[in-house]
Amino acid sequence: MSRAGLEGLYGVAAHQGGGSGDTQKKLDVVANDIMKAVLATCPEVSLLASEEDVAAVTVGSGEGQYVVVFDPLDGSRNIDAAIPTGTIFGVYRRPAGADALSAALQPGSRLVAAGYALYSSATMMVISTGNGTHGFTLDPLTGDFMLTHPDIRIPNRGQIYSLNDARYHDWPRGLQKYIDTIRQGKGQNPKQYSARYICSLVGDFHRTLLYGGWCGNPRCHLRLVYEANPLALLCEQAGGIASDGKVRILDIQPKQLHQRLPLFLGSPDDMRELMSYDDIQQLDGKKYEV
Repeated sequence: MSRAGLEGLYGVAAHQGGGSGDTQKKLDVVANDIMKAVLATCPEVSLLASEEDVAAVTVGSGEGQYVVVFDPLDGSRNIDAAIPTGTIFGVYRRPAGADALSAALQPGSRLVAAGYALYSSATMMVISTGNGTHGFTLDPLTGDFMLTHPDIRIPNRGQIYSLNDARYHDWPRGLQKYIDTIRQGKGQNPKQYSARYICSLVGDFHRTLLYGGWCGNPRCHLRLVYEANPLALLCEQAGGIASDGKVRILDIQPKQLHQRLPLFLGSPDDMRELMSYDDIQQLDGKKYEV
């Protein structure tokens, strides 16, 4: 990542593919190739499902007991501006006799591990194996990840909300009313809230995890399998709440590999207040040209 500009790896990939339908950047392709090449060498892994691929891919002998799902480079729209990006992943046990598709389409409640890497002023790895959420920071002098944030606990309430305010006039009335209320300090927290939005899900979620508040997208935009489920496990293990605005993320049964949905992640008190407004999902199907 740090040498992308020097290596000519900024910009859009010459050949477009992938299963998400988004424009692929050069580094999307590079990151995906690296992730698959490294994971394919692990004999315990039998199946890989990437946001950048159309279908799940069997690796090795196909007899490994684990399935890995991942977004190889989250926030790739920010790459050329050197804004924080990340990698998101989740790990499942492969059910006996399950075909590739059904093995990848497991609800998040069956995750045995999840995590993300954050590429910013420091490189961090935040992971959970179902026993808390823990943060490790890369020491560039030794190449080791050191435990710097043991047992992360998201604050019960924050003072920051994170989503694209430019879409306010397209939001449902419940979400508009909630945002109007907390901006003025008239919500359950008497303090006025501030907006912080990077448009890099890993970056926005990492800040939320440490400072509190919530982040998300009310549209059916983020992917259940590669983004929502892994981050939902991390959020819940840190004491937070992860929802599509109505339903707990980890309880949703995926129907498609690249299934999209609204996503809200954050502090428990903030999330309960947000969801109490009920009408917070933008389900009009509107798309925006960027």
